[in-house]
Amino acid sequence: MTNAPSNPNRLRYIKLIHVARRELGMDDDTYRLMLSGMKGLGGATSTADLSLANLLKVLEQLKLLGFKVRPNNAQKRPLADDVQSKKIRSLWLSLHDLGAVRDPSEEALAKYVLSMTKVSALQWLTTAQASRVIENLKQWMGRIQS
Repeated sequence: MTNAPSNPNRLRYIKLIHVARRELGMDDDTYRLMLSGMKGLGGATSTADLSLANLLKVLEQLKLLGFKVRPNNAQKRPLADDVQSKKIRSLWLSLHDLGAVRDPSEEALAKYVLSMTKVSALQWLTTAQASRVIENLKQWMGRIQS
C-alpha cells in the first residue's frame, strides 16, 4: 500500500475514477477485477493503494471503456441577469432565429462580446460597453432584415 500523501490532484483523480465507474455501470467486483488485472498496479484493488501516476493509468483505462470527462458545472459562472445583458442575449437569439448566428450558445455569445470589447463575460461589461454591443447587434439585425 503506497498511501501517498493527500494531494488535491490525487484526490481529484480518485473522485473522477469513482464517477467514471458509476457512469459506466461498473459494479464493485468488476471494478476491482479490472484494477487487479491492470499491468503495473501491483495487483491493487483500491484507488487508495495507487500512486498519482497509477491513478492516471486507471482513468485512461476507464476512458477506453467509454467514460467521457465533462467539465464540472458547479464551476460555471451564473448568467448575467441585468437588463442590458438580457437585451444582448435576446438580440443574439433573435439573430440565431434569423439564421445570422450559427451557434446560439452562451459561450458563442461570450466569444462575440470578447472580440468586440476585450471583456470575456457579460457580467464584467461596463454600461458603455454593453450599450455598444447592443447597438452593434441592432445594426446587424437591421442589415439582415432589410
